[in-house]
Amino acid sequence: MPFELYPAFSVPFAQDFVPSPEGLNAQLKSLLLTREKQGGYANPNPSLKQQPGVFESDFNLFSWPDACVQQLRQFCWTVLGRTIQELNGYSVEEMQRLQIFSHTWYHVTRHGGFTILHTHPMASWSGVYCVTPGEMPEDRPESGVLRFHNPHHYSNYFMDAGNMRQQQPYHHGTWSIRLQPGQLVLFPSWLQHEVLPFYGNDERITIAFNCWFGMKDAA
Repeated sequence: MPFELYPAFSVPFAQDFVPSPEGLNAQLKSLLLTREKQGGYANPNPSLKQQPGVFESDFNLFSWPDACVQQLRQFCWTVLGRTIQELNGYSVEEMQRLQIFSHTWYHVTRHGGFTILHTHPMASWSGVYCVTPGEMPEDRPESGVLRFHNPHHYSNYFMDAGNMRQQQPYHHGTWSIRLQPGQLVLFPSWLQHEVLPFYGNDERITIAFNCWFGMKDAA
């Protein structure tokens, strides 16, 4: 048999970008900041300890009838559907039977705010959409970075010249994403992730969701 190097255990990620997102994101930013100020939209029972500088909404964002929210919802579900179809090998008919259930919310993060390391139990897929990454101070290159942790917890227990410089996708440690406006990132809900402290003097605004699924005619 010929030599072959292949990933036996891999973590699927997906990403896509809203084309020319400036108009949509401007509408979303105005709406989300207005709702934050109005009150009554904050999550009454957050699952994580809320840090100073972070506002988290309740979990029904994609049920809002506002046109910009529904436009983003359509984009997110389209990309998520394509991801699920390709990874699971579903036919068009099977995709038509697929039912999606979700929690959707938004975060407004200001100077010093961050989100602790966590996962999302009882969901299969999670996503983060960037409305605005906020100001990026030159002396704080990791400000507001979305960071994922390698689930191979034993991969770096013994490090020597044989494994210390392994390249992607075999690298150790963490995977960091500096979000861009209009970027959507999808990842398995079980994967540990966090948001590093944000040091801009404006707002970092993201929209997030957790999803779980069923088939319409399943017994």
